[in-house]
Amino acid sequence: MTQKPEKSCVVIGAGDDTGAAIARAFAREGFSACLSRRPRHAEALETLAQSIRADGGDAHALPMDARDESAMIALFDKIERDIAPVEVAVFNIGANVNFAIEETTTQVYKKVWEMACFAGFLMGREAAKVMTKRGHGTIIFTGATASIRGGIGYAAFAGAKHGLRALAQSMARELGPKNIHVAHVIIDGAIDSDFIRKMHPDPDTARREDTILSPDAIAQNYVWLHNQPRSAWTHELDLRPWKEKW
Repeated sequence: MTQKPEKSCVVIGAGDDTGAAIARAFAREGFSACLSRRPRHAEALETLAQSIRADGGDAHALPMDARDESAMIALFDKIERDIAPVEVAVFNIGANVNFAIEETTTQVYKKVWEMACFAGFLMGREAAKVMTKRGHGTIIFTGATASIRGGIGYAAFAGAKHGLRALAQSMARELGPKNIHVAHVIIDGAIDSDFIRKMHPDPDTARREDTILSPDAIAQNYVWLHNQPRSAWTHELDLRPWKEKW
């Protein structure tokens, strides 16, 4: 890319699979991809940024703890000041854990809520601050099956994801009339990720037969959401493979 992009896409939770695919997809659309995940993943984050730049895009590795309010504020300040105006903000932190209810400690429940819900609030608030000044923008929250139903052993995860969904609904009602598109995407199925590949009995067959979600296909939907005409915005989109049970 020969010139600096005039807009940026922030991806909070830019992991190796879905988050990386979302970042690459928006970089191809001419956005500066601003990538963030926990500091212990700083090296992997920089590797992702380098790969996007090698493909001709613009990308910046910005590690930080999304649960830290001051760090989230500083992240948006830096992007707005040094990179490009934030036009898209994507919250993609998972925090998927499974514990029997009697084994779910206060520490586990609080940490999962902080990662999968509170951090989403922090990102959404900071994105709203800069977008409302300009009168446009897109905020996308990644949900899960747990956003709409709590499974056995997922009390902490379901509680956090239900909370994130409620946050997205409230923000959509408040910010939609201000020309800011707020969307919540329910990923209702297994994603072709390193985590799933380690657990799946036959990931190669699943990938070949499209029975697990492709991160690139998910990312295409995020770009589509951003490009929707405002006369017909989607607030909630659920994605699942063609053979996934409802």
